[in-house]
Amino acid sequence: MFGFSVFMNQEMSDETKVYIHEMAEKGFLGIFTSMHIPEDDASAYKRRLTELGKVAKSHGLELMVDISGKALELAGFSLENLAPLKEIGVTGLRMDYHLSNEQIAKWSHQLKISLNASTITEQDVQELKEAGADFNQMEAWHNYYPRPETGLDKSWYKRKNQWLVEQGFTVQGFVPGDEVLRGPLYKGLPTLEEHRNQHPLAAALDLASCGTDLIYIGDGGLSLTAREQFDYYQETGGILLHVALLDTQFGPTILGTHTNRQDEAKSVVRSADARFKEIPHIPVRQTDERIKGTITLDNERYLRYMGEIQLMKEDLPADEKVNCVARVISADLPLIQHIHAGTIYKFICKEGIEK
Repeated sequence: MFGFSVFMNQEMSDETKVYIHEMAEKGFLGIFTSMHIPEDDASAYKRRLTELGKVAKSHGLELMVDISGKALELAGFSLENLAPLKEIGVTGLRMDYHLSNEQIAKWSHQLKISLNASTITEQDVQELKEAGADFNQMEAWHNYYPRPETGLDKSWYKRKNQWLVEQGFTVQGFVPGDEVLRGPLYKGLPTLEEHRNQHPLAAALDLASCGTDLIYIGDGGLSLTAREQFDYYQETGGILLHVALLDTQFGPTILGTHTNRQDEAKSVVRSADARFKEIPHIPVRQTDERIKGTITLDNERYLRYMGEIQLMKEDLPADEKVNCVARVISADLPLIQHIHAGTIYKFICKEGIEK
């Protein structure tokens, strides 16, 4: 499941409401927000959370709120009675470390409860079980890391997630956005350090491969281009790639939808659809070095292979039998590694995308 973040450090604007609507339309199922950011005015939280909850409910979105007991009290809510939070549309609470496992177990029978995935211990799990926690309502949410170089190590993250799943937790992680990055550092909000500045969908698919059930955009903005790519993935399970044409004559031949062959190659993605298309005669043109992301078309010198369409997964040398006809834009390059055997992928040439 994919979700996104909406922060309450400012009033709910019409622009934010439109963003929430469009994210819901693209298949995102949940919102994350925080209620204990030191520089924010807690007195405005009740009004803002109430409005955010109303919008979330209207779109059928889950709403997970990162809280502390003090912040809730300042905002006019109480952990002694969660009903008012449920009424305004809050579906889950991410608890901080000041709260006891006995209290958390009690609240798990009223709302989804998320704990800090990085700090949960075997003792916590034992205490929660002894207190009768409903593990169908228990989630383990990792942090995001605004400061560069402080994000989690991928190997550690995978090991931790495996343990969390064995304990019965649903696991969540964050990936950075690519628009309206969160201040004051504006360096993205990833869980894994290697995802900082990476394409949001590529980072999300990588998190999914690491045992992550819920994947949220950490920053408050996702570009329209990235939203379209998430939408395409959720509708088809495929990868949408933006390309710049190097040889416009063969644009119509390579643009559109392809499927990677079931016998997955090491160095290239091979279109299984190319052989079923009507291929024009392909003379020798632009037989340049095939750097990663280059889309190639085998020319007449490849005899019966003429017309084969390939996408480079790594740098390869020039070949007089292979024309270079297009190139995936740099921002989309990390998505190539997520094209596996039988994966659908689509090349589109879109104006306004940086080449």
